[in-house]
Amino acid sequence: MSPQTTARAWRVVLEKIENDLLEGKLGPGDRLQPERELATTLGVGRSSVREALRVLEVMGLIRTGTGSGPTSGAIIVATPLGGLSQFLRLQVAAQGFPIGDVVETRLLLEDWTVGRLAETDEPELAEALATLQAMSEDGVTTEEFLALDSQFHVRLADATGNQIVAATMGGLRTAIEGYVLTGSQRLTDWDATAARLVHEHHGIIEAITAGEPDTARERVRAHITGYYAATGLSAE
Repeated sequence: MSPQTTARAWRVVLEKIENDLLEGKLGPGDRLQPERELATTLGVGRSSVREALRVLEVMGLIRTGTGSGPTSGAIIVATPLGGLSQFLRLQVAAQGFPIGDVVETRLLLEDWTVGRLAETDEPELAEALATLQAMSEDGVTTEEFLALDSQFHVRLADATGNQIVAATMGGLRTAIEGYVLTGSQRLTDWDATAARLVHEHHGIIEAITAGEPDTARERVRAHITGYYAATGLSAE
């Protein structure tokens, strides 16, 4: 199986489980099929199933346990935001959005998000930090890294408590992942870029926790536009 085929297989598993969650076929407390059954049902390798489950666990949607018994396997512990989020995802799937429009919308939403968090006493950043930690682990593939990268930004939006902003960011996540993945294929040194992105995420978090909204806004805008320009997407 080629690297591209493996990457697509991993995405098939992730999207199938996410869609079942959004459509209500799965909910909190439900147990996913065992890895072997999921792999057979979806026609992918077990390694692809494991990668997808790892990302879903970091996203906070499932909990996994080893061994046997009632706590083993993958269990749903939360569901994604529906409604507006699902509508936007369907729009992206049906016709897509121009990359420039997605970037401009991100700048509007994330400028407000980090400013709001920096103005909040003790913002809830645990989930964003957990996602950031997962991005830094050894063995993370480029596609997995970018899925976690976009989830980091969604988690920041979630932390504001504004459900519309959070749902909009969640709905745009597929579009965001699409253009950042396209951009990654144009980079000559992905490892250096990944390290820089993680460093910039830490800088954003530091500005938020220091209560510096202007610095947080400046850093998130530089983070988004910097990647966009470095990959040459801004010229299209």
